Amino acid sequence: MPTARLALASDLSSLLALFAASEVSRTVESGTPAERVWQETLAHPGVHVFVSDGPGCIAASCMLVTAPNLLRGGRRHGFLENVVTHPNFQGRGHGRAVVAAALARAWTEDCHHVLMQSGRADPRVHAFYETLGFVPGRRVAYVAERPAISVG
Repeated sequence: MPTARLALASDLSSLLALFAASEVSRTVESGTPAERVWQETLAHPGVHVFVSDGPGCIAASCMLVTAPNLLRGGRRHGFLENVVTHPNFQGRGHGRAVVAAALARAWTEDCHHVLMQSGRADPRVHAFYETLGFVPGRRVAYVAERPAISVG
C-alpha cells in the first residue's frame, strides 16, 4: 500500500517530471522560475504538498491550501489542488494516498470542509473522488479567467 509524505525542497525536479508525464497543465519551466515558485510554495503558511514515491520517481502529488475563516465558527477552509498521478502508476493507490494524507491534515488543522474541483470529464476520476468522501453537486464552481492584456 503506497504512503504519502510532505514534499521536500529536493523534490522539485521529480515533481516537474510528474507534471510533464501527466500533461495536466502548462507548468513552470525548470530552472530559476520553477525554483522561485517552489521555494515560495514550501514557505507559504497553510500550503502543504503531499507526494507518494514510486520507484525512482514521484508517482502522485496534491496540494492542500488551508485558510482562516471568520465564518463556520472560525474553522478553516481547505482547498485541494493539483491532484496528479503519473499515468504509469494510476490505479495503484498513490493518488488515494496523497489525497487521504491531505484530508487528514485538513481535519488536523480543524478545517470545516475541503473543497476541490475537477476539470476532467472521465467518470472514473469523479468516482475516485467520491470514494474518498467528496460529494458532487453540493457547491457550484465558477471560474474567472485573467483578462487578456492588450498590447499597444
